[in-house]
Amino acid sequence: MKHLTAIIFGVAIVLAAYFLGNAYVKRANPPQVISVTGLGNENFTSDLIVWEGRFSAFSPVLTSAFDELNRQKEIVKDYLISKGIDDDNIIFNSVQTLEQRDNRYENSNYVGSIFRGYELSQSVQIESTDVAKIEQVSREITELLNKGVQFNSSPPRYYYTKLADLKIEMISKATEDARIRAEKIAENAGGTLGDLISARMGVFQITGQNSGEDYSWGGAYNTSSKNKTASITMRLEYNVD
Repeated sequence: MKHLTAIIFGVAIVLAAYFLGNAYVKRANPPQVISVTGLGNENFTSDLIVWEGRFSAFSPVLTSAFDELNRQKEIVKDYLISKGIDDDNIIFNSVQTLEQRDNRYENSNYVGSIFRGYELSQSVQIESTDVAKIEQVSREITELLNKGVQFNSSPPRYYYTKLADLKIEMISKATEDARIRAEKIAENAGGTLGDLISARMGVFQITGQNSGEDYSWGGAYNTSSKNKTASITMRLEYNVD
């Protein structure tokens, strides 16, 4: 019985020594992991333009102001069509009504207001893939002054209709860029690149080309520049053998 006990005790010691030694080796040689960030960017030109403008009419009589606004609306519409813009691309928004009043003061004290009249305004929006044509119209719209319409033009906004395809292409570029960086780091460390552990996409940014715009945590989305630069990052983690 004593011999059996000694044998069991000896086996237990050997097993304990094996597991402790194996744990020490794992601690001394932990798995090597490389984390790298790759960048993908692409310059592109917008293929969709959205442009808006506003005109207004004023009169002490509401119906008169409305009639004048409709007169201006027809002038604006005819002008845009004469410039080659399709009627289907011309969208007139709802009429906005504002009551104008003049404040009255006596001895520097406010005592009320006097009704002046009604200001009615309406905006028109053009959305088109003919970017060059709409740009030209937006620059020449002051010609409406000669027709008795004071038209206030907003800066055009530029978009890209193939953004989803562009984003996929950029993710591929960023991933490849990160992989090349990881291979170089592993090579310089005397190892070889192992399996991919994880891949995380960073923020998608669109800025104007050569604009010096700052990136944002939520992702910049420039609409004021026709020529843009899109960028995205990919963070990859690899095992190193």
